[in-house]
Amino acid sequence: MDAYYQDDEIDLRDLFVALWKGKFLIIISTFIFACVAVVYALNAQEWWSSKARIVEPQVNDFAIYRQQVKSFQPIFDTYQDDGTVRVSKELDNLVNPSQIFAQFVRSFNATANKKTFFDNNETFLAFKNQLEQDADADTDAQQRRLYSEWYQKISASPAEKGRRDEYSLSLQATTQLDSYKLLNDYVAMIEKKVKADAFRNLQATLDAKQVQLQQQKTILESQAKQVLSVELQRAKYAYDIAKAASVNSPVQNLGDKELFAINLGAKAIKAKITALESVKNLAVIEPRLQQIDAKLDLMSKLSIDDNINFKSYRFIQDVEQPINRDAPKRALIAVLGVLFGGMFGVGIVLVRFAFGRKEDN
Repeated sequence: MDAYYQDDEIDLRDLFVALWKGKFLIIISTFIFACVAVVYALNAQEWWSSKARIVEPQVNDFAIYRQQVKSFQPIFDTYQDDGTVRVSKELDNLVNPSQIFAQFVRSFNATANKKTFFDNNETFLAFKNQLEQDADADTDAQQRRLYSEWYQKISASPAEKGRRDEYSLSLQATTQLDSYKLLNDYVAMIEKKVKADAFRNLQATLDAKQVQLQQQKTILESQAKQVLSVELQRAKYAYDIAKAASVNSPVQNLGDKELFAINLGAKAIKAKITALESVKNLAVIEPRLQQIDAKLDLMSKLSIDDNINFKSYRFIQDVEQPINRDAPKRALIAVLGVLFGGMFGVGIVLVRFAFGRKEDN
């Protein structure tokens, strides 16, 4: 046992001696790796991320848009016979702050919008053109990979886990100024798209309501015409019966509940026939047509002003130029270069020491 520990102690001492003798190799290896790491860190592509924080808009942020939407509210409300109004909620989602904000976030993260933005961005197009120049047979796959990588550079994510009322916006680019400018440009593009979508949704809702009202009008007019036709035919039959019965004046002891009531007398029934034949406004027969005509008339007079401005979000932290770069981490790369260089040098020395021991044995 003593001999074993003695041999082990001698091996450890020999090991340190070997490392000391190979110190210049270790130093040179460390220096070379450190230089390579520094050169790489200085020449590697830089990436900077600009950030911002947004929350749901306040009512005053989209007050003008809300007023415009609510100007169409009477078209959707129902006016009942007792004078009360049943207020419709069909337009509520169009002016709901949470819905407007959610639409902005969805549009911000939409791949189609990112692609449209990148296809008009000089920095991305430079990467794409370089890829096409260096491309092999699998160009399409490389382009898809490039797009996928850049899609990850734009994101809107909850500022805190589980929250949906505050989001952090981020855009990564090759320079501080580019990341700042591009994030502002992308936010402006998405805001413009959300506004356009809001007006299109309003127009689609109005178009659907107009079709519904026109269909209701057609049905009520058809029903009114049928009622008018039936009432006219009954009056003609009643007139013939009254004429045959020589009932020319109103008679009180005759009921008016008969199928062909003649209690009015032939003269009055004749006047009724003339009146029914002259009816042009079907609202006389069906009063609900007045309400529908009024709504359609209001709809024809109102129009959507898509030039108004409104906000679909509110900044609580404006877009700012980044202070620190995301990559490369130059200090970390340099330290890792030194460590790998030292480990590589030590590894060579230990290998030489091991082979030297075998030759001695």
